[in-house]
Amino acid sequence: MPALTNPQKRHLKALAHRRKPVVIVGDNGITPTVAHEILLALDHHELIKIRVNAEDRETREAMIAEICATTDAALVQRIGHIATLFRRNHERSRIELP
Repeated sequence: MPALTNPQKRHLKALAHRRKPVVIVGDNGITPTVAHEILLALDHHELIKIRVNAEDRETREAMIAEICATTDAALVQRIGHIATLFRRNHERSRIELP
C-alpha cells in the first residue's frame, strides 16, 4: 500500500475518532484466527481500530508492524494500546481520500 500523505492521515484520524476497536489482540499474540478477523474487518470497513494488549511498547510496536505487513494495511496512528489501520478495498471503496 502506498504511504499516506499528511492530509489523508488527518482525514482518516477524524473519521476514526468515534470508532471503537473491532479486534483485540490478546496474550496469545497474532494467531491465524486474529489475522483472519483483521483481514475481514479491513475488507468490510477499510478503516478499523485494533487493541493490542501487550505489556511493553516495543512488543506492541512489533505486533502492529507485523499486522500491517501481513494485511498490507497502512498505520494511520497509534495511541497507547489502540492502533488505527487503513486498507483500500478496490472492489467496494467506502472512504474517499482527499
